[in-house]
Amino acid sequence: MHNLLDPAILFFIFGVIAGTIKSNLEIPPAISRFLSLYLLMALGLKGGFALSDSGFNAEVGFSLAAAIVLAIFIPLIGFWLLKRIISGFNAAAIAATYGSVSAVTFVTAVQFLDNHEIAYGGHMAAAMALMESPAIILAVVFANMLRKKQIHENCENNNSSTPNQSDFSIKKVLHESFTDGAQLLLLGAMVIGFITGDAGKSAMQPFSVDLFKGMLSFFLLDMGLMAARNLGTIKKQPKVLIGYAVFGPMVHASLALALAGLLQLSSGNGALLMVLAASASYIAVPAVLRYAVPEANPSLYFGLSLGLTFPLNLIFGIPVYVFFAQRFLN
Repeated sequence: MHNLLDPAILFFIFGVIAGTIKSNLEIPPAISRFLSLYLLMALGLKGGFALSDSGFNAEVGFSLAAAIVLAIFIPLIGFWLLKRIISGFNAAAIAATYGSVSAVTFVTAVQFLDNHEIAYGGHMAAAMALMESPAIILAVVFANMLRKKQIHENCENNNSSTPNQSDFSIKKVLHESFTDGAQLLLLGAMVIGFITGDAGKSAMQPFSVDLFKGMLSFFLLDMGLMAARNLGTIKKQPKVLIGYAVFGPMVHASLALALAGLLQLSSGNGALLMVLAASASYIAVPAVLRYAVPEANPSLYFGLSLGLTFPLNLIFGIPVYVFFAQRFLN
């Protein structure tokens, strides 16, 4: 319950209420984009400063390796399960959405750890960046496999309904993933923070620390408004998908906890790994999937991630994941 008294979370809840009652309150898209970039830049700087203090060690390597393993395993198991109950293309899209990560959920979790004075490594920002692309790549691979299967079954030489989509190559996905402005800003800020160290931390204190809480609250207000607009789509989804959106993240977080325990990660790093595993993308992945997998229904993967999983993680999930990380990890 203490998490519900956090101003940032309360602004998110306020945004959901304002959107639900059809208020005309809105955050202009340009400002929303700026807030998103600010949070990523500030997070990258804070991560770089922390990494400069701690340096590279075994836990850094283990944490990044665990992030990559989860980023591959979660969409694989998700696709294997979902394709049994929905179409293959929708299964690939949802698996990719839940196999990738939410930067806002991660930023909120970092703020939660800061508020409770729980130590964590700055390298976890890099772990977040590493976990975004594998799910997208796997979704493209799954989609191309399904298209080839359809071609074979229909005894056709090419897929006439989507002639250009089979050419959506892994190379193109990799290029878009690693040159995406938000991702690039996060990694660039992290490198700058690492290079400048304590001197940079002192110079950027008013920007990356003092303003952070207020900017996060403003951004979560906008996210609350967006989530409210997607609540209506949840009622139209099959119950089995609603169950996946609720319980899937818990299973993913449990896998991350087990992996963190196996690798003997600290409770702070383990908690962030759980948050990353439990989160679902609602910005980067849906943007790519609309072009890479047009056969999938956007209201499924976007509506479930933003309208259900994101609010649940933000309000209830983060404190639960942190509790279990502190209970079972060092």
